[in-house]
Amino acid sequence: MTSSHPTAPPSDRVGRMTPTAEEPRPTGPYGTPEAPRIAVRGEAHLEVDPEIARIGITVSARGTDRRDALTDLTRRNTTALDLVKTYGEAVERLETGAFSITPELTKHGRGERIRAYHGRVHITAELTDFTALGELTTRLADLDLTRVDGPWWALRPDSPAHRQARRQAVREAVQRAREYADALGTTLAALVELADIGADNLPPYPPAPGRAMRSMAYGAAAPEETAPLDLEPQRQNVYAQVNARFTMVPPRL
Repeated sequence: MTSSHPTAPPSDRVGRMTPTAEEPRPTGPYGTPEAPRIAVRGEAHLEVDPEIARIGITVSARGTDRRDALTDLTRRNTTALDLVKTYGEAVERLETGAFSITPELTKHGRGERIRAYHGRVHITAELTDFTALGELTTRLADLDLTRVDGPWWALRPDSPAHRQARRQAVREAVQRAREYADALGTTLAALVELADIGADNLPPYPPAPGRAMRSMAYGAAAPEETAPLDLEPQRQNVYAQVNARFTMVPPRL
């Protein structure tokens, strides 16, 4: 008695099964003659005024006694913070970063002896009023053992400039696709894909060489009235890029 089994489809030389008539065949990745595709890239580049400015403040103290150095550092830190806070709503954010008290050892002699203690506190202030910025940086630089770095200009993450750049990039992609279709004597049919490559503002820091203000004050006698620094805001570059794919009405070639 013999048994019957379904006949297996023939295989090719590398052992893969040949497709049957019922199996679907993959479509072309670049469209079909009935629905040809157009792939384009849209780009936008805007140059806009900054919205915020950041400055870094480093308050220092030095003393032969650890406690005296810490007390002096606390006093100077409080003075700097109180000064920044007097500018009210012009200061959007005020943060204290790293704090350190470091002993300085003598270079000569037997054994390790502490010559002095160095203390530092790093403060970051973010301002939206650029008129107050020049005055504040000047007054901070007049404080003893206080260093000021910056400003670093930037846009807010939710700035309308980012949205404007993205919209402009999409419009450019559509316009470019229409021009390609028009060159073939046809029109666009549908949008297949829109991919966001990125819409990024240039990093606000580290600052570009020569564009940052840096000053130090080490207890030297300051003038009775110091003129505020005239700080010109640095224009910000905003970029956006998108990839878009469209189908178009089959052209008559």
